[in-house]
Amino acid sequence: MKIGNKTKIVATIGPASASKEVLKEMIQAGMSICRINFSHGDYEAVKKILANVRQLNKEMGTYVGVLADLQGPKLRIGEVVNGGVEIVVGHHIVITTKPCMSDAKRVFITYPTFPKDVAIGDNVLIADGKLMLRVTATNRKDEVKAVVVYGGMLNSKKGVNLPNTRISMPSLTEKDLKDLKFALENNIEWIGLSFVRTVNDVVDLKEKIKKLKSHAKVVAKIEKPEALLEIDNIIDMADAVMVARGDLGVEVDAERVPLIQKMLVRKCIEASKPVIIATQMMESMLTNFSPTRAEVNDVANAVLDGADAVMLSEETSVGKYPVRAVQYMQRIAKHIEENENSIYYKEHHPQLQTHTFISDSICYNACVMARQAGVKAIASMTNSGYTAFKISSHRPKANTFIFTDNHLLLTTLSLLWGVHGFYYDKYLSTDHTISEIKSFLRKQGLLVPGDFVINIASTPIKERGRTNMMKLSQIV
Repeated sequence: MKIGNKTKIVATIGPASASKEVLKEMIQAGMSICRINFSHGDYEAVKKILANVRQLNKEMGTYVGVLADLQGPKLRIGEVVNGGVEIVVGHHIVITTKPCMSDAKRVFITYPTFPKDVAIGDNVLIADGKLMLRVTATNRKDEVKAVVVYGGMLNSKKGVNLPNTRISMPSLTEKDLKDLKFALENNIEWIGLSFVRTVNDVVDLKEKIKKLKSHAKVVAKIEKPEALLEIDNIIDMADAVMVARGDLGVEVDAERVPLIQKMLVRKCIEASKPVIIATQMMESMLTNFSPTRAEVNDVANAVLDGADAVMLSEETSVGKYPVRAVQYMQRIAKHIEENENSIYYKEHHPQLQTHTFISDSICYNACVMARQAGVKAIASMTNSGYTAFKISSHRPKANTFIFTDNHLLLTTLSLLWGVHGFYYDKYLSTDHTISEIKSFLRKQGLLVPGDFVINIASTPIKERGRTNMMKLSQIV
């Protein structure tokens, strides 16, 4: 059996990659998680994608998971006459919340409370900041006056960013709630929450997931400056974090984004939460057969930072070379993992006087021992996935093999750095389970005689309690 990279690849699925044939090639190339962008597509198309992924998992013996990315309160302008008009520096524009055909003098925005929330002097960025308007007046009801600071072509349905404005719209729109219900009914493992501003946004989504009796996990997308003000609480409450650099790079000064990325990765590792680096990683591959050197460096730096996963967006959803993009990303990650030791051994001490201290201590010491003894694999049984998150966060060089009888958990864990899952449903005794797991790994060619392996588990195993034991042994 071949084990893939420790750094996982998230690929967005769209018209270019939705077929079973292309999905299979992408899985073979190294894709671990399929992202479905609920800003686009219809439910029937999504159902077909889910059916294809799950059928391929059965056929290929893989555990590729799915991330449902909710659109959130995405602000856009409406339709523009002729599809687009030029707006000129110094000209004045009225931004209205009343639906109309937009032109160079009057623009409709999909943000009902915009006139109330905005203040004179606030900037209005359109099309990822390519155009910029500055507010000069508001009637606080349905119209805002603005002057063009940076002009250019104003095209239909382009996104709007308001870096200076506190948006009053809820983090979950009516569309998001409908999409969430669909995602949970179809057992999607990860839910992406867009435009997170406060920890309450994450709490609200998790409560809704719980009410719908689902165990789906939440990815908090960091793309608003407000989120950075309480980032520790957001990371603590979320199950994973996405560094959504597209909108983030518009909402804050672009030169701040690299250090924000590194800060978020560091904090997530310390909190044992997976972190995804996203947006424009290989954007030139929308049309080109290979990425630019700058894009290769960008992916490599994300791997060097210690990200759990790197993500492809339009490159795989609508690009000309979806499989090639995954292959190239896999090659970059593989080269870094094989040649740079600084990405490993990020052990962080367990906190005392917590209800998880025993499990945390076992996971920590297993990773320390793995480094000291040159261990080839850390193997664990888990019911909740907790030990998988913990072991992964310590970034051991040893492979991490997780065994569980929960198929949904196996596909969920596909996002975690270094984690490789296997189905196992026997709970006779701790010794018997450890022996069987070692035998399985040896038969699969993942361990050979002479290799050291660490097994961690709960004992007695039939109680399926918290991890409380660790065993170092050698394959014979």
